[in-house]
Amino acid sequence: MDEQALLGLNPNADADFRQRALAYFEQLKISQDAWQVCAEALAQSIYSDDHIKFFCFQVLEHQIKFKYSELTEVQQQLIRETLITWLQAQMLNPQPEKTFIRNKAAQVFALLFVTEYLTKWPKFFFDILSVVDLNPRGVDMYLRILMAVDAELVDRDVVHTSEASYYFALTIEARRNTLLKDTMREQCIPSLVESWYQILQNYQYNNSELTCQCLEVVGAYVSWIDLSLIANERFINMLLGHMSVEVLREEACDCLFEIVNKGMDPIDKTKLVESLCQVLQSAGLFSIDQEDDVDFLARFSKLVNGMGQALIASWTKLIKNGDMKSAQDTLQAIEAKVALMLQLLIHEDDDISSNIIGFCYDYLHILKQLSALSDQQKANVEAIMLAVMKKLTYDEEYNFENEGEDEAMFVEYRKQLKLLLDRLAQVSPELLLASVRRVFNTTLQNWQTTRFMEVEVAIRLLYMLAEALPVSHGAHFSGDVTKATALQDMMRTLVTSGVSAYQHTSVTLEFFETVVRYEKFFAVEPQHIPTVLMAFLDHRGLRHTSPKVRSRTAYLFSRFVKSLNKQMNPFIEDVLNRIQDLMELSPPENGYQALLSSDDQLFIYETAGVLIVNSEYSAERKQVLMRNLLTPLMEKFKVLLEKLMMAQDEDRQMALADCLNHAVGFASRTSKAFSNKQTVKQCGCSEVYLDCLQTFLPALSCPLQKEVLRSGVRTFLHRMIICLEEEVLPFIPSASEHMLKDCEAKDLQEFIPLINQITAKFKTQVSPFLQQMFMPLLRAIFEVLLLPAEENDQSAALEKQMLRRSYFAFLQTVTGSGMSEVIANQGAENVERVLFTVIQGAVDYPDPIAQKTCFIILSKLVELWGGKDGPVGFADFVYKHIVPACFLAPLKQTFDLADAQTVLALSECAVTLKTIHLKRGPECIQYLQQEYLPSLQVAPEIIQEFCQALQQPDAKVFKNYLKV
Repeated sequence: MDEQALLGLNPNADADFRQRALAYFEQLKISQDAWQVCAEALAQSIYSDDHIKFFCFQVLEHQIKFKYSELTEVQQQLIRETLITWLQAQMLNPQPEKTFIRNKAAQVFALLFVTEYLTKWPKFFFDILSVVDLNPRGVDMYLRILMAVDAELVDRDVVHTSEASYYFALTIEARRNTLLKDTMREQCIPSLVESWYQILQNYQYNNSELTCQCLEVVGAYVSWIDLSLIANERFINMLLGHMSVEVLREEACDCLFEIVNKGMDPIDKTKLVESLCQVLQSAGLFSIDQEDDVDFLARFSKLVNGMGQALIASWTKLIKNGDMKSAQDTLQAIEAKVALMLQLLIHEDDDISSNIIGFCYDYLHILKQLSALSDQQKANVEAIMLAVMKKLTYDEEYNFENEGEDEAMFVEYRKQLKLLLDRLAQVSPELLLASVRRVFNTTLQNWQTTRFMEVEVAIRLLYMLAEALPVSHGAHFSGDVTKATALQDMMRTLVTSGVSAYQHTSVTLEFFETVVRYEKFFAVEPQHIPTVLMAFLDHRGLRHTSPKVRSRTAYLFSRFVKSLNKQMNPFIEDVLNRIQDLMELSPPENGYQALLSSDDQLFIYETAGVLIVNSEYSAERKQVLMRNLLTPLMEKFKVLLEKLMMAQDEDRQMALADCLNHAVGFASRTSKAFSNKQTVKQCGCSEVYLDCLQTFLPALSCPLQKEVLRSGVRTFLHRMIICLEEEVLPFIPSASEHMLKDCEAKDLQEFIPLINQITAKFKTQVSPFLQQMFMPLLRAIFEVLLLPAEENDQSAALEKQMLRRSYFAFLQTVTGSGMSEVIANQGAENVERVLFTVIQGAVDYPDPIAQKTCFIILSKLVELWGGKDGPVGFADFVYKHIVPACFLAPLKQTFDLADAQTVLALSECAVTLKTIHLKRGPECIQYLQQEYLPSLQVAPEIIQEFCQALQQPDAKVFKNYLKV
C-alpha cells in the first residue's frame, strides 16, 4: 500500500495529506485487487495504526456492497476467512480494538450476512459462536454484529439507496429482509436466544458492559421474533432481577419496554402487562418518591408509559370487537396505573414527566369516550390538570437572555403539556375553566409579591384557554354565558391589575401575547384600550430595556391596532406622535443605536399606515398625515443617495445602501394598509406615493451597490402597480431601462416577475411598451444564458435554470394575456428565434417545470396562429417542429413519469397535440398517419390507435392514452 497516502488518514494530518488519502481511497475502490491487500493486512495484523485498520475495513465494505458479484467463489471464500481470522485474533490481542473499529467490523460482517446467509453461508451465526464461545472480547463482537444485522434488516433510519431509485430499491430490500428474517426464525433464532441467555447468566454480575449490550440486543430483536422465546419465566425473572442492579436496570427497563411494545392479542397483552406490573410493584419499584436516580426514572417512566399505552390499545381493540367484559377488566388495569402515572407526570425532572405524557393523553382520550365519569375518574382529571399547571412553570435556572439547548427542550416540553391541556378541555371544559380561573385570580391578586414564574404561568393559562376552548373567529366573549363571563372577568383583571409593569420579560411578553390573542375583549369593553395602548408605547413595551421584548411588541402592536381599527379612531394622532421617534431612519453614522431594528420598524410603519388609512378622517386629512409619515423618508433618502455616490469605502457603501433600502422598504410597508375598500385614490394618497416613486427611482442609476438598491426599488414598484394602478405606467419604461443595464442572471430573474405583473394587469395598455422592450429584454437574457460557466459550478447552473424558467414564464404571460402581437411584431427572424428557444425548452432541457411552460406557450400559439388565417409559414413550423417536439420530449431518457412535474408536462404536451388537431383538422391526422409517425418506424396498428385517441372529443381520453 502507498504508505505516504496512508499518513493522511490520521485526523491530525495536514490538508494535503488528507486529500491524498481520499484520492487513494477512491483509487482502491475501483482497483480490481486492492481489497485483497486490505484483507491480508487485516488477517495478518500488518498495521497497528487504528486509522489504517479502519480504512482497510472501508475498502472491504465497498467491495461487498458494490462489487461482490464480480468476485470468484475462491475470492468470496477469502473474504469470509479474513473476517473469521480477524475475529479469532480479537481474543488473543493484548489490547481490545478501539470501539470505532469494532463497530465498522460489525457493519462489514452484517453486510456479508445479508449477501451470503440465504445462499453460501447459512451457518453464519453458528460459525461466529463457535469462534467466540464465551470469551468476553468475542462476545462483545458477536453482540455488535447482531446489532449491525438488526440495523440492516429492521432499522429504517439506515438509508441505503439514492433518492431516484429509492422506492424501487426499498421494495426489493423489504422482500429480501423479510426472507432473511423468516429464514433466521426457522434456522437459528432459538439458538441465538439461548446464547443471549447464557451471556446474561454468565456476565450479569461481573461484566455490566456486556450484559447491557446483550439486553440491547434482546430489546432490538424482540420486535420480530417469537415473543414466547423471551416473554417466559426464566428470561423475565432474570430481567426483573436486573431491575434492582444499578448498572443494569436502565438497559433492563428498555428491554422490558420493547417486550411490552410487541404487537399481540389484546387479552394476552393485558395479561403480560399485568403480570409484569405485579412483579415490579412487589419489588418496590412503584414507590418512586424514594428514588433519586433520575436517569433510571426516565427509563422507568418510558416503561410505564409503554405499559399504559399497551393496555389502552388493548381496550380499544376489545371495545371494537364487542368484548365488553375483557374491556372492563382492561380499563380497571389502566385505572390502577393512574396513581403511578401522576407521580411520574408531576416529577420535578422534565424528562421523567415528558416520557409519561403519551399514556396520560391516551387515558384522557378514553375518558372522553365514556358516557359518564366516576368520582375517581373526575379526581384523576383534576389531578392531571393540577400537574399540567404546575409543570408549565419555568424553573429558576431558565436563561431568558441567552436561551440554549436546555431552554429549547423546555419549550418543546411545554408544547407537549399544551396538548394535554387541550385534551383536558375536551374531557371537562367546565373543570378546566374553573381551575384556570382560580389559579389566575389568586395569583393576580398578589402579583407584586409573587415569583415571576407563577405570574407568567397564570397569564399563560389564560392565553392557552383560547385554543383549548375553541370558538370560531375568536368570539370568546359571546355565546356560552358562563364561559364568556369567566374569560371577560379574567381579561378585565389582566388589564386593570397593573401586572403589565411586572419586572420580568417573560411576564411582560405573556401579557402582550394574551392581550392580542383576546383582542375581541376590547370590542366588548373599549374603555380599556387606552391603558393597553400606553403599555405598548412606554417602557413596558416598545421602549422596554430588553431588545427581545421591544421586537416582539412591535409585531404584536401591529396586530393589536389592525384588529381594533374601528376602535382606534380617538387615539390616532396621539399614537402617531408617540411612535414618531421609533420610525427614525437610523443612518450608519455616529454609532447611534436605535431602539428598534429595521425589521421591527417595518411593523411600526405598517401600523402607522393602518391607523391613517382606516381612520374616519377626510381624504385631505389622510393625505396630510401620510405625507407627514413619508416626507422624512424621502428627504433622508435623497441625502443618503448623494452620500453613497461619493462614498469610497466599501463597508460604508454597504451600510448606506442598506439604509436606503430600509427607507424604500418602510414606504412599501405603509402601502399594505390599503385595500379594495380603501384604495390609494379614495384616501387621496396617490400624489404622495408618486412623489416616493420619483424620489426612489434615481437609485436605479446608481453604479454602486446595484443589487441591494435594485431589489428594494423593484419591491416598491411591485407594490405601486397594485396600489397606483395605471398611474404607475409612466415610470415603468425608464425604470426597466435602468434595471436591464449591466444585469446578471439573478437581476433578470427578479426583474421578469415585475414585467409579468405589469403584462397580466394592464394587458393591451402596455402592448406598445412591451413591443419596444421585448427584444432588449430577450437579448439581455440570452447574453447571460450564453455566458460560459465552469463544468462543476452548480450554483451557476442553477441560476441559469431559474432564469430559463423565468424567460418561459414571461413568454407564457405575454401569450396568455392575449398579446401575441408583441411577439409577432418583432420581425420574422426574431420571431423564429423565440419559437426555436421554446421548442428547445420543451425538448432539450431536462427541467419538467420549464417543459410544462413551453408546451403551454406552444398550445397557446397554435390556438392563436394555427388556423387558416395564421401568420405565413406558421403551419409549416407546426408540422416541422411543434409536432416532433410533442414526441421527442416524452421519448427522452430524462423524461421521468415517476416525477409529478413531468406528468404535468406530459399533460400539457397532450393539450398541444389536441390543439393542433383542433386547428388543423383532418390534415393533422393525415400528416401523422402518412408522414411523421411512419418516419419513426411506428407500427401501423399503433399509429391507428394513436390517431383514434387524438380524435376523441374528451381530452382526458387522449391524456390517459399518452401516459400509458
